[in-house]
Amino acid sequence: MNDATVEDAAAARADMDRGSTFAADLARDAEHRAKARSVKPLVRLTPFLLRYKGLLAAFTLFLILASALTLLLPAAFRLVVDCGFASAPGDAICKRINTGGDLTGYFIAGFAVAVMLGLASALRYYFVSRLGERVVADIRMAVYDRLLGLSPSFYVNVRTGEVLSRLTTDTTLIETLVGSSISIALRTTATTIGAIVLMFAVSWKLALMMLAVGPLMLAPIILSGRRVQRLSRASQDSLAAASARASETLGAIETVQAFTREPQESASFKGAVEKTFNVALDRITVRAVLTGVIFTFILGGLISVLWFGATQVQSGAITAGAITQFIMYAFVAVSGAGMLTETYAEVMRAAGATERLMELLAATSDIEAEAPALALPSPVAGAIEFRNVAFAYPARPATPALRDVSLDFAAGKTTALVGPSGAGKSTIFQLLLRFYDPQSGGITIDGVDIRRLKPPDLRRAISIVQQNAPLFAGSAADNIRFGRPGADDEAVRTAAIAANADEFIRALPRGYDTPLGQGAATLSGGQRQRLAIARAILRDAAIVLLDEATSALDSESERLIQIAFERISRGRTTIVIAHRLATVLKADRIIVMDQGRVADQGTHTELLARGGLYARLAELQFAPALSAAE
Repeated sequence: MNDATVEDAAAARADMDRGSTFAADLARDAEHRAKARSVKPLVRLTPFLLRYKGLLAAFTLFLILASALTLLLPAAFRLVVDCGFASAPGDAICKRINTGGDLTGYFIAGFAVAVMLGLASALRYYFVSRLGERVVADIRMAVYDRLLGLSPSFYVNVRTGEVLSRLTTDTTLIETLVGSSISIALRTTATTIGAIVLMFAVSWKLALMMLAVGPLMLAPIILSGRRVQRLSRASQDSLAAASARASETLGAIETVQAFTREPQESASFKGAVEKTFNVALDRITVRAVLTGVIFTFILGGLISVLWFGATQVQSGAITAGAITQFIMYAFVAVSGAGMLTETYAEVMRAAGATERLMELLAATSDIEAEAPALALPSPVAGAIEFRNVAFAYPARPATPALRDVSLDFAAGKTTALVGPSGAGKSTIFQLLLRFYDPQSGGITIDGVDIRRLKPPDLRRAISIVQQNAPLFAGSAADNIRFGRPGADDEAVRTAAIAANADEFIRALPRGYDTPLGQGAATLSGGQRQRLAIARAILRDAAIVLLDEATSALDSESERLIQIAFERISRGRTTIVIAHRLATVLKADRIIVMDQGRVADQGTHTELLARGGLYARLAELQFAPALSAAE
C-alpha cells in the first residue's frame, strides 16, 4: 500500500469518525435539555460567582436602579396627565410644580428618566453578561482540568462525546442563566412586586380587582408556554435526528455512493425533514391560536379594570393620571408574571446542566501517588521490574489481562514483546504508564515503586510511540513540540531529521508551519508514524515504549520507520511490541506472551531452537522475512 492510498484511507476514516461523533452529539442534545427536579444544584455555582464580588455588586446596584426607574415612569406619566393635560388644580403635587401650563418641563423630566433608565439597563446588562461569561469560562476550565487529570478507567463507562457535549451544551445553558435569565428574573421579580405594591398605593379597589382577574389573564400564558415548550423540544429533537442522519451519510459518502444508496438516503432524510416541518407547523399553529387567546384575555382583563377605573375617575374618586399610572403598573405586573413562567423553565434546565457539570467536577482519579511520595533518581537509568503482577481491566473484571507476570527490563537494552492478539502486550504499556494499577504485584523503575510516584513525574521519564500515532490539529512543528513544549525550532528539526521526517515536512506547502488538519488526517500512515517518533525523540526520555505499527505500511515507509526506531532506541531502555521480524532480530531479548502469561523469553536464536509458541509465530507471521534473512 503506497503513501497516497494510506493517506486517502486515513482521511476517509477521519471524516467518518467526525461524522459519527457529530451525529452522536446531536442525538444526545435532548438529554442535555432535561430539567432538574429543583433549583438546589444552582447553589453550587456560588463559589464561582463569589470570586467576582465587584461585578456582583455593580450588577446589583444597576439592577436596583433600573427597576426603580422602571417603576418611576408610570408616576411621571401620571404627572403629565394630571398636571399637564387634566390640569388638576386641587392636586398638591401639581401646585408645587406648577409650570403655568407649559408641558415642556414634564417631558424633559420624563426624557431624563428614560435616559437614566437606558443607561442603568445597559450597565446592568454589561455587568451581568460579563459575569456570566467569566463564570462559564471558569467552569469550563475547571471541568476540563478535572477531565485531563482523570485516569483512563473513568472513560471506560463514560462516552467522550457525552463529556464534550457537557462542556459545550451544558455550559451554554449556565451562561444563559447567569448572563441573562437570572438578571431578567430578578429584575422582573422586583418590578412585578413593586408594581403590585404601587397598584395598591394608587387604588386598592382596582388592585384587588386586578388580582381577581389576574389568574384568568395568566392561565393562558402558563398553559401556552408549556405546550409551546414541548413542541419546541420535539422540533429540536426532529431537527437533531435529521442532522444526525445527514452527518452520518455525508461522513461515509464513498460507502453510500459505492452501494448506490443515494435514493434511499435522500428519501430517509426527506422523511426526517418533513417530520421536522410538521412538528414546527404544529408549534406555529398552537402559538398563533394561543397568541390570540392571550391577547384577548389580557386586553379583556385590562379593559375591564379600565372600565371600572373610568367610573372611578368620573366619580372623582381618582384622577385620570392615577388610572393611567395604575394601568401601566398593571401591564408591568402581568407581563412580568408571564415572563417569569418562561424564565423558570430556563432556570430549571440550567439547574439540570449545573448538576451534570458538578458531577464531573466531583469525579476523582483513582491514580494518585501513595504516601509518602517519592522521586526517581536523577538521571533515570530506566531499569524496570514487574513482580507477580496480576491485572484485569475494570470493564472486564472476570477476564485477567495479566496473570502473575514477573519480568525484568534491563537499563539501556531493547526488549521485544511478541505474542498473539490479547496476550497482554499492550497491558504492559498501560500499567507502566500507570493508566491503571494492578490488582496485585508491583512495578518498579530504578528500584522505586511507581505507585509512590506522582503520575506526571513518572510519565515524564517515558516516551511512547503508539500504534495509531494520535496527532493533533496544528502544524507539523506543533505536533513534534507536543513531546517537549518550549523546544526551539532547531531542536524540533533535529528530532524530525532523526525520525526521517524532515524531508516530507519540508515538502509540505509551508514546511514545518503547515497546518495538518484535525487529527493530522492529511498525512499518510507512514508520515504520521514518523511524526510520532519525532515527538518521542524530542521528549528525550530514559524509557521508550514503541508499539511498532508497520504492518499496514509500504516497504519504503517501513524501512524509514525501522531506521528511526533504531535511533530512538539507542542508549535507552526500550520496550517494543513487535509486529515485524526486523525488530525482533535486533532486540537484546524477546519476551513471548500468551493469555496474560510469560510463555518464554530469550534471544531469537534461543527461542527458535526451543520451538513452542514463538517458533509457530515465526513460521506463520515471519516466514517470508526469515527466508530473506537466512
